[in-house]
Amino acid sequence: MKKIRVLCVDDSALIRSLMTEIINSQPDMTVVATASDPLVARDLVKQHNPDVMTLDVEMPRMDGLEFLEKLMRLRPMPVVMVSSLTERGSEAALRALELGAIDFVTKPRLGIRDGLIAYTDLIAGKIRVAAAARILPAKRAVSEAGSAPAEAPLLRSPLLSTEKLIIIGASTGGTEAIRELLQPLPPDSPGIMIAQHMPAGFTHSFAQRLHGLCRIAVSEAVHGERILPGHAYIAPGGFHLSLSRSGANYVAVVDQAPPVNRHRPSIDVLFDSAARHAGKNAIGVILTGMGRDGAEGLLRMHQAGAYTLAQDEASCVVFGMPREAIALGAADEVVAMQEMSQRVMAHLRSFGERANRV
Repeated sequence: MKKIRVLCVDDSALIRSLMTEIINSQPDMTVVATASDPLVARDLVKQHNPDVMTLDVEMPRMDGLEFLEKLMRLRPMPVVMVSSLTERGSEAALRALELGAIDFVTKPRLGIRDGLIAYTDLIAGKIRVAAAARILPAKRAVSEAGSAPAEAPLLRSPLLSTEKLIIIGASTGGTEAIRELLQPLPPDSPGIMIAQHMPAGFTHSFAQRLHGLCRIAVSEAVHGERILPGHAYIAPGGFHLSLSRSGANYVAVVDQAPPVNRHRPSIDVLFDSAARHAGKNAIGVILTGMGRDGAEGLLRMHQAGAYTLAQDEASCVVFGMPREAIALGAADEVVAMQEMSQRVMAHLRSFGERANRV
């Protein structure tokens, strides 16, 4: 069996030692080298040609993000970022994903040795996903000319905006896919609910970042709040998000029920609730990610009359969840990421035109 060859880059000798211990304890991976800073790492990449790099965000001589940007331009490879669970660390982790990193893992704040050892399965899993991931060219949230991507025109249909919902699920690679889907949407788009696999402490920064880039308002979901047109609601890390109704209104349910498919938030939880409470008024979208969370939920949305879309293989960082959904017959359309927002809007407009003819 060919082992996944890993280069660990961190300025902490303790972290380098623990990461080496964790990775070498796995039968399918090995640490080929460690580096205390990016300048040393640069030479080790040439020497060892690793399959995956783990990279600290804050380091001497060259910032981890600056190094990542150069690396993804000159020698693209799968990178898992190692980030502190702070506001600055969460913003840096999101910037790293924008630059092309596959995923990130947080350093425990206290008891670093015990904390990282407890993270063994998590770290090993992220390295396996990274080794199998597709390296896509980094897309800029704002173009070189300083303008946002082409904006979809207004729907100009209050009934369409209030009755319809857009329900999105994503995992590995999803932060940039969600940004690419939301950024062109008009400010009168239907309410949007999102389950993105992400740890607690990072979804607030993710929502803030999207809010600053999009014409719609983006926030973490709050239990009991109304789902309004022109707003997107992201499941807080560590919480499930689901849909309910209160009279004529859609409302958010945020809770800490047990994980589903080992995830909280779980995409299946959100999709199942949309099937029950929105039915044909929902549009379901499953994006890049490892595993099968959301596949059966998308099928239930499809069976309830929702229009369902799955991201295509070529544009996925990891074609796991969409593949499972497609195999179940859950997707009405399989769509490239760069066309996803157009297809969602086209369906909304065709639905509106049919309603106007009745």
